[in-house]
Amino acid sequence: MTELPASLPASQPPAPREVPLSNRVRLVRNVLPPLIVLVVAVVEFAISRLPTAQAQVWAHLLFYGLVGPAVTFFSVEWIAEGTRARERAERELRDLYGQLSASHGRLRAVQELMRDLGGAPDMGAVVEVAARGAVRATGATQAVLTVPGGLSSTARGDVPATSLPAPERSSLKVGIPGGGALALQFDTPPGPETEALAQALAAEVATGVEAARQRTLDLMTLYSVDQSIRAERNLRRLLARVTRNMAERARAGARAAYLTDQDGVLRLEYLQDAQGEGMGGGTLAPPFALRVAEAGTPLTATPAEAAEVFAGGVSALGFPMRDEEGLVGVLVLGDVRQGAFADARVPLLALLGAQAALGVRNARAYLYSEELAISDERARIAREIHDGVAQSLAFCALKLDLVARQLHADPDKAEAEVRAATALLREQIREVRRSIFALRPIDLERYGLLETVRRYVEDFGQQNNVRTTLNVTGDIHLAPGDEAVVFRLLQESLNNVAKHARAREVTVTLHGGGHVTLRVQDDGAGFDLAQATGRVSSAGGLGLMQMRERVESRGGKYRVLSEPGHGTLVEAEVPQA
Repeated sequence: MTELPASLPASQPPAPREVPLSNRVRLVRNVLPPLIVLVVAVVEFAISRLPTAQAQVWAHLLFYGLVGPAVTFFSVEWIAEGTRARERAERELRDLYGQLSASHGRLRAVQELMRDLGGAPDMGAVVEVAARGAVRATGATQAVLTVPGGLSSTARGDVPATSLPAPERSSLKVGIPGGGALALQFDTPPGPETEALAQALAAEVATGVEAARQRTLDLMTLYSVDQSIRAERNLRRLLARVTRNMAERARAGARAAYLTDQDGVLRLEYLQDAQGEGMGGGTLAPPFALRVAEAGTPLTATPAEAAEVFAGGVSALGFPMRDEEGLVGVLVLGDVRQGAFADARVPLLALLGAQAALGVRNARAYLYSEELAISDERARIAREIHDGVAQSLAFCALKLDLVARQLHADPDKAEAEVRAATALLREQIREVRRSIFALRPIDLERYGLLETVRRYVEDFGQQNNVRTTLNVTGDIHLAPGDEAVVFRLLQESLNNVAKHARAREVTVTLHGGGHVTLRVQDDGAGFDLAQATGRVSSAGGLGLMQMRERVESRGGKYRVLSEPGHGTLVEAEVPQA
């Protein structure tokens, strides 16, 4: 006979499975009405058999006096149970929201600490900033930081401590390598995350003058890395930059990055070892990377595991990348030296890896948005070719077929048809050139907004035989996304001028102040706003409504002024960065 595990005795019955409240309510709703009818029928029959009317009255009072309150009691109890379940769910949601808010607050506090340490003028200021930062990051009511050399600083939180006596308050004291300590006081016992954060802070706060200087340098590096990876949109450059910074801190000779794909499978995305540097090509992660992902904490590899990750590797150190959505990937550092990471500053490296998770999410989101933009652009180009050039060429083909039939019967009419087809073909050639000019890639990141606008306005005038004027005034500072919107509006407006306005002169104005204002004014034919609003431009792809939506989504304003025969003015305002 197979023995049962010690943790589950043979006599222990299986735990009863709780029936959901909704199922119980449904059961009662379906069973109770017929049951009540049946019980009432039986009782009424029994009462009718009583010998006297007085006995029947008392029997009715006794029965309905008991059943009514009982049914009311159980109904209220079911309602109360549902209310309690909803209140529990609301409490859980509030707790989750509080945890997320606290996590974001701690991240902001760590970033503020990095910034403040970078600007501290001397060792005394470093100690004061570190103590205040420890309070903000951990939520402690008081922090006392001491370092070798007699320097110390005390910081208190903004929230006043409770009335508990000092011995009953929770305290946490962590030693600083090389001497000194960080003592924290809390009104409630700190959790494991707070203890880990305190250990990381203590490990990186100064150990003497040289240790404090090194800690300041590390935090400044971390801050710059954090800012750079948030803005980096190329996934390969992002992984190379993050792993290079970590490798330099740990003196590692090799590095690798594994990311989860859309199916949650961990695959190699970046690798640099003795054989060179390259992307992973979708190779499945080795067992060590999977072990780090499952543990959720930094781990050290065995020599056999390190050899599976890197060619000739003997030592390896892995860090999980996680965010609020779950596992993003795993970063692994490697080296050919035995015990190469025995003295590695794991808390700092782990924090670098954690910050990289946000950068990876941003880079992937940018790649996805690029794919959507490319798909939309392809659809737009296909629509333009179908609605414009393709139909015109088909019309030309019909005319030429007609010419072939009329060539001998009516030469004069055939010649007129040829001239009409020729004019139409020339117009379509101009239309194709306009579309090609509108689709040229423009490198805003390389040239900046002002130089890109200058080049585009100049090329537009030469391409369309229109006199152009560009006026730029004030200081113009826009976020990259706002720059793209402003330039796209300029592009659409000028394309509409080329397509519809028959203008001789166009004036483009960029003015910087409280807002950045773009104006595009032409002296062309103008149009009726009531008839044009909502249309899609065949040259640029966006109608007036879409232009307005783009600007207003950025917190700006957009308007068009035009009348037939009096030209057109397009004006957009976007807030400064």
